[in-house]
Parts: sequence; structure tokens; C-alpha cells
Amino acid sequence: MIATSAPLENVLDSLMRLVESQLKGIFGSVLLLDKDGVHLRHGAAPSLAKAYMSAIDGSAIGPKTGSCGTAAYRREPVIVADILQDPLWEDYRDLAALYGYRSCWSTPILSHQGVVLGVFAMYSMSVREPTEAETRLIEFTTHIAGIAIERKRAEDQIHFMANHDTLTGLPNRALLEDRLSQAVLYAQRYNRWVAVVFIDLDNFKLVNDTLGHNAGDELLKTVAGRLVGCVKATDTVVRVGGDEFVIVLFDQPTNVDVISETLQTIRDAIAEPVPVAEHRLRLTASIGIANYPKDGTSPDKLLANADAAKSRAKEFGRDNFQFYAPEFNSSAHEKFLLQGELRNALARSEFALLYQPQVDLRSGQIVAVEALVRWNHPARGLVSPMTFIPTAEETGLIVPIGDWILHEACRQNKAWQRAGLPPVTVCVNVSARQFREKNLIDRVVNALKESGLEARYLELEVTESLIMQDFELAVATMNGLQGLGVQISIDDFGTGYSSLSALKTFPVQRLKIDKSFIDDLATDENDQAVTSAVISLGQKLNLRVLAEGVETDDQVAFLRKNNCDEMQGNYFSKPLSAGDLGKLIAKG
Repeated sequence: MIATSAPLENVLDSLMRLVESQLKGIFGSVLLLDKDGVHLRHGAAPSLAKAYMSAIDGSAIGPKTGSCGTAAYRREPVIVADILQDPLWEDYRDLAALYGYRSCWSTPILSHQGVVLGVFAMYSMSVREPTEAETRLIEFTTHIAGIAIERKRAEDQIHFMANHDTLTGLPNRALLEDRLSQAVLYAQRYNRWVAVVFIDLDNFKLVNDTLGHNAGDELLKTVAGRLVGCVKATDTVVRVGGDEFVIVLFDQPTNVDVISETLQTIRDAIAEPVPVAEHRLRLTASIGIANYPKDGTSPDKLLANADAAKSRAKEFGRDNFQFYAPEFNSSAHEKFLLQGELRNALARSEFALLYQPQVDLRSGQIVAVEALVRWNHPARGLVSPMTFIPTAEETGLIVPIGDWILHEACRQNKAWQRAGLPPVTVCVNVSARQFREKNLIDRVVNALKESGLEARYLELEVTESLIMQDFELAVATMNGLQGLGVQISIDDFGTGYSSLSALKTFPVQRLKIDKSFIDDLATDENDQAVTSAVISLGQKLNLRVLAEGVETDDQVAFLRKNNCDEMQGNYFSKPLSAGDLGKLIAKG
């Protein structure tokens, strides 16, 4: 069986059955030493209780770990005549007794170089030591098991070397086509994309020429590890030669933005300094991307087109990426540029807040103001939140940006109060990314403490869909905020998917009717029905209801007729600077 390369588990199983056929009342087993060199894994035990073998599978070797673990640790045979009495079995005695095993004779299985490969053991239901004939059989059987295990390890090593790069341990070009073919077949079946990313490290030859090939090898190994850390376990990172890598992004959604996010992660990982030979090297890369099915339907075509896109990236001056499909390049590059500029915007104090009043429809008084962020870009001018907020959400930058908005809004509201203006509530939007942060409540406490603003003059606006992502966590967070005295409102109400039974458990004070229902309120009967229903619902739940985006007399008339509490929109005032809003509040 060994000569014909039969599977190792079959060889060991047959070997144990052969041993057991020669002896009476003996049960043979083989445990294999794991790659970590610490744990023993199941190899073969045709006659031992499966539950027993399952219980000891993965047990660690050591100086007092039964017969097998101790034999592997000592690298010598361990004969235990009575399991119930021997101290080596102290931690496993009850387990063995459960199945009636009383003696166990274990011998380490060694390679021809003396490396421990596993353990061969014989169990008996009686208290005794092996006879001379049994000892000879153990020695012979252990030798045979060693040949089988060593042969299997050699085959595995040969197969690994044939399909993997010896320096980095990554799959090589021989394995690339197989992995890419599987990815394409999956994408065909489930209407998904496959992205082939071709990476060429810039100026790598200079490292070899100046610091030597050992430094170059260390650099490549570091980069290989970082690339693996950037992708999912189902993706494949391949070294195709010298300083070139290919990544196969498996099972991608049909959205170039998702692929772009992964590309940015890869670029950031490559750009991190690499300590090599007392130097800290900074790398860049030229990257080309081809997508299935648009850029090719076969592995060869996808690889060729990703390589061509990579060459174009080098032509553009290196340290950039190019999609094979040109139409993807402009949008993706614009997004990456935006991400980089967003990272610097906070440090450069480029953000500012405008404030839009919220007015009581009965008295006409300003009761609250909503803080609205704007980006004063040094080159582009005023950038709309619709442009940069989604990118901030995707990258996680919304957390520090949102924290700045919260602190600035609280500071400004307290400044108005110190100036002697009538107190109003300042409303701050909380994004889904912020809401999932475990320290949101601590951030709110910090903003109130630093500004000196009382909690009752702060309102946080959350959306229905945000709450319903994790209902229990959301309600717990809202309860914690309410416990501080902070008010909570549901923004864009009617566009989410919360149930009425959930709504009654929300610890909120206000509902904000989304602008989409207000725009055609004067003429659209459906919008009128929804708006009047929300107003009625809010009143029955003792919640104030505010209409967003109010701009016309007809809209105001309808809202007053249906007893809506408050409104916000250009009908009363556009968003204003802090100074102008302060003057408006002062007018009463």
C-alpha cells in the first residue's frame, strides 16, 4: 500500500487491523503529531471507541499526558501496566476507565532523522505489560508506520513546492490558473465578479542593488504577508516572479467601489515602512486590475489584461493603479483622491458647521437648530455633504469627523447661551458607523463636559434603518443617552422599515417626517396621507413631529391644518453661519 501511494489513513487503518489480527485483546492506534509540534491528532484506531478517540484528539504532548503524550514528549517508549494507578494518567484516568481500558503501551514514531512523527499505542482491557513477542511486533509496526507517515510528508512537501513559491510560501503561477478558473466558474454560476489584481513593486531592483539580495528577500516576504492580510481567506495571493504579485479577488459584488476599497487597503499596506537591514524602506507599487466578465472570461485573458493595465500604471509614473476598463479609472481615482483629502481636512480645520432653525408651527419661535457640516475645500470650494459623507462612512473617517461635529455643535450652543440668547436645542446627526462605536456614550459625555452644555440642550438624530440594524443594541444605547438627559429623534421617518411595535419601545422625543413626503405635499394625495398619518401617530405616542424640507405656503398650510408641531426648511430660513443664526435667535 505504501509503495502504491495509498492514502495514509487507509495504510494506518490496515496496519492497525493487521496488528490486532495477530494478538488477542489488543487494540491498536496511531496518533500523528500536528504541524505545531505540540498536539496529537487522530491517525487510525479501528477498534477503539470513537468517542474516546474524539476526546483525546488534539491533546497536547507533555511530561504527564498519558502514555502517548508522554512518549512523544520523552521520545522513548512509555509502558503503563495499570492506567488506574499510574500517575501519568491522572488527567485521563476517568476517561479511560469509562471504556474499560486498563493498560496502554506507547512508542514514539520517529523519522529516519529522529524527528517525532507520531505515536503508536496498544491498549488492553487487562492490567499487564507486553510480552517479548508483543514488544517485537510493536517495534516492527512502529517502523512501518514511520515509513508510511514519512512518505506522505515527503509527497505533501513535493506537492507544496511544485505549487508554491519557496521564498514567500505563497501559491505560484502553477496554482494561479487553477484558483482563477474556480473563481470564474463560481462567478458565472452566481452572477458575480472576479477581480484580478496585478502588482509590480516600484524600484525594487534598487533595493537589491544597494542593500543586497537578502534585504530584497526580506522585503518580499514582508510584502507577501501584508498582502495576505488585506484579503479574505477565499481570495488568493500569488507570487508570479521577482517583485510581481497577483491577487485573485473571489466572489466580488458587481460594484467597482467595493474593489476600489480593497485596492486602497492594499496600497496602504504596501506603503507602510518596512524595516530591513537597519533601514526603514517605503515602497510603492504599480497596480493593474481586470474584472470578469467585462475584461475577459478566461483566466489567460484576465491575467493578460490585468498585466496590460499594470503596464499602463507604470507609464503614468508608477505609484498608481489602472483598471483595464478605462471608465472605471476616473471614478475610482476621484474617490481615492477624496479619501486622501478627507484624512487631512480635519487636521487643516477645513470643516465648518451651518445651523438651520427648527420652528414651532404654532408660536413661530425657534425651538432648535440642526448642525449641518460643510467642507471648505481649498481648491474645490464648498463641497456638498452628499459628496463626502458616503466616503467618510465607508472609510471610517465619519467617526472622527462626527466627533468634531458633536464637540463643535455643543461648544457653539453654549457660546450662544453665554451671549445671553434664549436657550435652544442643537441637533446632531449620528451615522450608523458612529452608532456602532462602543464608546459613543463616552464621546457624548466628553463633548458635554468640555463645552459645559447641559444635556437637555443636545439632541441626537438617528435613522430608522440604523436602529433596526441591531435593535437591542440600539435601544440599549438610546436608553443610555436618554439617561444622560440627551434627547433623541428619529430622522427621515417613513423611509425606514421599523414596525409600530418596535417604535413604541424607542426612547425618542421627536419624529422627523422625511423631505420626500413634503416636496409634493400640496398635490400628492399619497404624501398627504402618509404625512397626516405620521402626525397622528406621533401625537398618540406623545412625540413631537417635525416636517423637514418645508419651502412653500401650501406645505405650511397643510401641516398647520393637521396639527404638525414643528417645521424645518428654506421657507423659514436656509442653513446659516453661527453668527447669523445667533442674530436670528436674538430677534425672537
